[in-house]
Amino acid sequence: MMKVHGSQSLSFRQKDILVIDVGSGTQDILVYQAGKNVENCPKLVMPSRTQLVAEQIRRATQQGHNIFLYGHVMGGGACTAALKEHLEAGFRAYATEQAAYTFNDNLAKVHRMGIELVEAAPENTCKIWLGDIDLPAYQQALKAFEQPLPSQLAVAVQDHGFSANESNRTLRIRLWKDFIAQGGILSDLVFTEKIPEVYTRMKAVKEIVPGAILTDTGTAALLGITADPAIRPQLEKGIIAINIGNSHTLAGAIRGQRIYGLFEHHTKDLNTKILATLVKRMQNNELSNEEIVNAGGHGATFHPDMRQGWDYIAVTGPKRAMAKPLGWYEAAPYGDMMLTGCFGILIGLGVI
Repeated sequence: MMKVHGSQSLSFRQKDILVIDVGSGTQDILVYQAGKNVENCPKLVMPSRTQLVAEQIRRATQQGHNIFLYGHVMGGGACTAALKEHLEAGFRAYATEQAAYTFNDNLAKVHRMGIELVEAAPENTCKIWLGDIDLPAYQQALKAFEQPLPSQLAVAVQDHGFSANESNRTLRIRLWKDFIAQGGILSDLVFTEKIPEVYTRMKAVKEIVPGAILTDTGTAALLGITADPAIRPQLEKGIIAINIGNSHTLAGAIRGQRIYGLFEHHTKDLNTKILATLVKRMQNNELSNEEIVNAGGHGATFHPDMRQGWDYIAVTGPKRAMAKPLGWYEAAPYGDMMLTGCFGILIGLGVI
């Protein structure tokens, strides 16, 4: 784990950076241009790569083609659903080993899904590249507006960690638990150089762009919430920061730069009442990992030093309307809620 020191922060502030927060529904893109007000930097909110790959798979199914998947491990979700539909329709799916890890860390389970592992494309197949980021697409989009593509890339992906035998949801919460026990300084999870071996999805982005800075989308969202000027004065007392994403909801208890505890759930399994109950139990130091897991979520973990309190609650994310009846503060750092994760990466780098 590489910490960002003062000299590195200064170096990053002097660079243009392409910042990308990869979600299940959208990829949120900020072109940070050194010396320019953040509000005036170019921005894009576009469908995520898993959504685009899903459309390519569905198009192949509609046209009656078998498919060959190659490239890198990336986010599943939409593309996994499309692949299952393709197989259920009676068509074949081939994949390289690295691409196949998109669908499960256990290749035996991938094979049982009906995916055939190969090293090269069989004849008469529709070839589909997998990867969380597409540099040529960004370059083309920016070129249309006479904007150069920055040489420095910083990306957030949701990386559960590689786990061939146990649930990667279990592993994800254990990784959070270990991190919180070790001090929980969120910016330490922004990796500027070496990435821990367990984070294979981050490492896949690093393979596409060797100099990329990587972090998790959860880390990026929590850090980004703290960029809101209304929230910063509350940090020393402690806040609960909640990101209600298209697929996942993450709530973290943050004081200063440190996270003391969190829970992560699937957004589709929540509503206003359930969310309010979970947050109240979190404030009262009553929420357990088992409670979240038994309800189908990822889990929860809390540091022993976490006590009752955490009265200030801030929410962000594309599904934040769920929390509107609760009167919680809606964070919009630099005036743009959809770029919260991008701003969080820049905070972790000491840029803003």
